[in-house]
Amino acid sequence: MVVVPHTHWDREWYLPFQRFRLRLVSLLDGVVQRMEDDPRWRFTLDGQMAAVDDYLEIRPERRERVAALVREGRLAVGPWQILHDEFLCSGENIVRNLELGLRRAEELGAAMMVGYLPDQFGHCAQTPQILRLAGIEHACVWRGVPARVQAHAFAWEAPDGTAVRTQYLPEGGYGNAASMFEEVGGASPLADRAAGFAARMGRWYPRGGPLLAMYGADHTAPAADLADRIAGSGLDMRLDTLAGYFAAAGPSADGLVRVRGELRSHARANILPGVISARARLKQLMGRGERLVERYAEPLAALWYTGDAQRFLDLAWRRLIEVSCHDSVTGCGSDETAEQVAARMAEAGQLGRAVCDLVTAERAAAVPLGSHLVFNPTPEARTAMAVLDVPAEGGGQPGLVMGDGRPVPVQTLETAPTVLDDAVHPASGLPVLLERVYGRVLFGQEIRDWSVSREDRTLTFHVTARSDAPFDLGDVRDALRGADGDWHVRILADPRRTVAALVEVPALGLTTVSPVPPGGALEMDHPVEAEATVLDNGLLRAQANDDGTIGLRTPGGHVIEGIGRIVDGGDLGDSYNYAPPAGDRLVATPRTVRIEPVWAGPVVGALDIVRTYRWPASGDFTGDARSAAEEDVTVTTRAELRAGEPFLRLRVTFDNRCEDHRVRLHVPLPRQAGSSFAEGQFAITERGTSAEGGFGERPLPTFPASGFVAAGGAAVLLEHVTEYELTGGGRELALTLLRSIGHLSRDRNAYRDQPAGPQLPTPEAQCRGERTVGLAVLPYDGDRPGTEVVRAAETYRHDLLAATGYGPSDAPAPPSREGVSITGPGVAMTSLRARDGGWIEARMVAQNPEPVTAVLRGPFTEAARADLRGRPGTALDVRDGTITLALRPWEIATVRLRPLPA
Repeated sequence: MVVVPHTHWDREWYLPFQRFRLRLVSLLDGVVQRMEDDPRWRFTLDGQMAAVDDYLEIRPERRERVAALVREGRLAVGPWQILHDEFLCSGENIVRNLELGLRRAEELGAAMMVGYLPDQFGHCAQTPQILRLAGIEHACVWRGVPARVQAHAFAWEAPDGTAVRTQYLPEGGYGNAASMFEEVGGASPLADRAAGFAARMGRWYPRGGPLLAMYGADHTAPAADLADRIAGSGLDMRLDTLAGYFAAAGPSADGLVRVRGELRSHARANILPGVISARARLKQLMGRGERLVERYAEPLAALWYTGDAQRFLDLAWRRLIEVSCHDSVTGCGSDETAEQVAARMAEAGQLGRAVCDLVTAERAAAVPLGSHLVFNPTPEARTAMAVLDVPAEGGGQPGLVMGDGRPVPVQTLETAPTVLDDAVHPASGLPVLLERVYGRVLFGQEIRDWSVSREDRTLTFHVTARSDAPFDLGDVRDALRGADGDWHVRILADPRRTVAALVEVPALGLTTVSPVPPGGALEMDHPVEAEATVLDNGLLRAQANDDGTIGLRTPGGHVIEGIGRIVDGGDLGDSYNYAPPAGDRLVATPRTVRIEPVWAGPVVGALDIVRTYRWPASGDFTGDARSAAEEDVTVTTRAELRAGEPFLRLRVTFDNRCEDHRVRLHVPLPRQAGSSFAEGQFAITERGTSAEGGFGERPLPTFPASGFVAAGGAAVLLEHVTEYELTGGGRELALTLLRSIGHLSRDRNAYRDQPAGPQLPTPEAQCRGERTVGLAVLPYDGDRPGTEVVRAAETYRHDLLAATGYGPSDAPAPPSREGVSITGPGVAMTSLRARDGGWIEARMVAQNPEPVTAVLRGPFTEAARADLRGRPGTALDVRDGTITLALRPWEIATVRLRPLPA
C-alpha cells in the first residue's frame, strides 16, 4: 500500500479566498516543519501551484525551504496552476494553466508530471492530448468515470487517438483513505482499518500491484505522527507522493480498458451539472475576458505592436487562470466569493481591452483624423459589419471608402444631436461655466472652434469627436473679460452618425476606412430587406410570428418554425443541481406580443419582439411547488440579420424579478435528432439524449457547449459556455438563459442524495435584475455540423474591432495589411501570440473527423512545430511565406513562426 498524504485545497468556495488562505498558511507552516524534522515525510500539494504561490506571498522567507523539499522529491507540486473546471473555460485557458503551473513548479525545483484532476466536475474530451503534448503520460481522476471501468487504471483517449494511462480513484475519490488514520474514541486498530481498506480496494486491482491510498481531505493536514504510525504498524505500506507512485507504475496503457472522449458519467460520483448554469453572469464575464485576451489583445500585440505588452497580458492570464478554478467560475461558492470572482474576470477583460487600446492607438497615429482603423481578429479575410461614428454632412447616407479608394456600403443606425446645450447665463456665472472645459473636452467631445459676439452677448462652442485645431481656454477668458448682463451660451456639435459599414479586412489584418462626401447607394452581396415582421438577406428569411416566435427559411428549403419560445419553470435546487418542484408549473405562453421595427437594412435589419409574461414570484418549498404570487416580466428579443451572414442573431433581454426558477429558450429542429454536437475545448463532442447514472445524482442530459451546439440541421452559435438539452424526443434544443437559486447546496435536493457543500444561503445567486443573452441560429445540411458551422461560430464570436484615427488630417490613409492567414476545412485558430526570442506562436485544432491540411501564410521566414510548452520540434518548410501542415482528425497543433524584420 502506497499512502499519499495530501490536502485538497479549494482556493475559494463557501469562504472567500483570503479567509481560506489564512487556513492554508497555518496548514503549510506545520507540514513544512514536519517534513524538515522528519525525512520520512512525503506530501502532495493538490496538483496546483496556486496553493504554493498563495503561501509564499505570505511567507516569502520560506521559499528556499519549500524549494529544498521540492528538489528532494518529497514535496510534489504542480503541474497545474489551479484545479480548473474543464468545461467552463476555453481550451486555451487550460493550456495556459498547465504552462504556468509547470513553469512555476520548475522554478521551485521540479513539477509533478501527473495530470492530477481530483475534483473536477467531469473531464473534457481533449485532456489526454493536452497532457501528452505537455510531456505528461499519466492522469488521475475521480468524477465522471463510466461504469464500464472496473479497474483502478484505464486508457483514456482523446478524439485524435492520443492516450494516457489514467488512475481512477474509487471508493471515495481523493479521500479514499482519509479515515484510515483517524484515532477517534473506540476506533479499531490501524491494522484492522488497513485490512478493511485493502478489501474494498482489492477488487479494483485485478492485476495486483500496490494500492493507492489517498490520505487527505478538504482543507485538512495529515496526522502529525503519521510517519511514526506507519513505521510502527508492521504493515506493508509506505509514504510517497503521487509522482513517486506513478513512477513505479510506468506509462504503458496496454491491455487496459479504453475510454474515448469526455468523462461525464454519473455512475460512481456526482458530477454536479447544475454549475454550468449557476450564476450565468460569471459565464458571460469569463467568455468575454477570454475572448478579449486570446483573440484580440494577444494577436494585436504579436503582429502590430512595436512595444512590449507582455506583462499586461501575463497579468490578464493570471486572472483568467485563477477564476477557472472548479469552485470559482462554477458559481457554487458564497455570494462574497462570486463577487470577487466576477471582479477578477472583469479585470482580465479590462487588461485585454487596455492592450487592444495600446496597440490600436499606436497604429491609429498614422490614420488621418476622422478616419477609422479596423482590425480583423479572425485568421481568414472577411467582409463584415463594423459600427463607426462618422461625420454626417448633407443628406443621404454618409460616404466611406477603403484606403485604396473603394467605396464601403453604409447604413445609418443613429443620428447624434447637434445642439448639446442652449441656455442663458449671467455674465458673473461665465467663469464657472468655463470650468466645464477639461483641456479641450466639453460635453464629451473636443472643441473645434469658438466665437464670442459681444453685440449679441453670445458665446458659441463648436465641438466634434476629435480635433487637431489649436485651442487655448485662456483666449476664451480674455475675450469674455469685462462681460456684463445675460449671455446666451450655445454648444453645437458637428453633425455625426453612428453607421453600420460593411468593411473588407485581411486575415488578422488592418484596414482604414475614411469619410468622403455622400454618394449613391452601393451594391453589396446579400443585402438585408426588412418589412413590418420580416427580415430577408437572400440567405435567410426570418418571419416574426404572432406568438413572438420566429420562422426561419432558406432558399435551399430549410425550414425552422417556432424559434425563440421562452419557457419558465421552477427550480428548488441549488448551485450544484437543478431540481424542479414536484408540482412544477411551466409558463410558455405570453400574455401580450408586439413587434417593433428597429433597422430596415441594407447592411443590417432588426426587429424587437416584445412579450409579456406572468411568472411565479418564487418557489414554495413547503408545498414542493411554485408560489401563487406572480410577477409581470417583459422579455424583449431582438432579431437581427446582417448582409451576407447565413445566421440569424438573437439578443434576449429581461428583468429577472423572480426567484427559484429556470428560464430556457427553445429552438425547434428541422429534423428529429438522436444526438447533439457541442463545441468546446478543442473538440466537437457528440452526445445522446440521456446520461449514464448509478450514483446518488439524477443523470440529467443537460450539457455544456462553448462555441456552438448543433442537432438535426440547426446550430445555435454561442457567446459563452451555455447549458443545453436535446428535448422533445430529439425535436428541440433548449438553452438555459438563467437559473435562479438561493443556496450553495441544499441538504435535501430531490435530484441529489448527498449534500455537495454547506447549506449556505446565497441570495445573490437568484440573479435578480437585467439579464441579456446573445446567440444566433444557423441552418445546416447533413447529420453532423460541417465546416460551415465552425466558420460561422468563428465569425459570430469575433466582431471587427475599430479605433478612431488621430493622425494629420491631410495624411494619406495607410493601405490594408495582412497579418497571418490560417485556413483549412474545419481548422480553428485558438491562439496567436508573441514568444521569447522574437517568434510568433500560433495554435490551431482540426475540428474535423477527417484528416485535413492547414495552410499558414504570412510575412515569416522560418517555422517549426512546437509542443504545448512552446518547446520547438520538427522544422517546417516555408515557401514564399506559406507552410502546409497535415493534421490528424482533432489534432491540436502549435507552430512557431519567425517573422520578417519590421
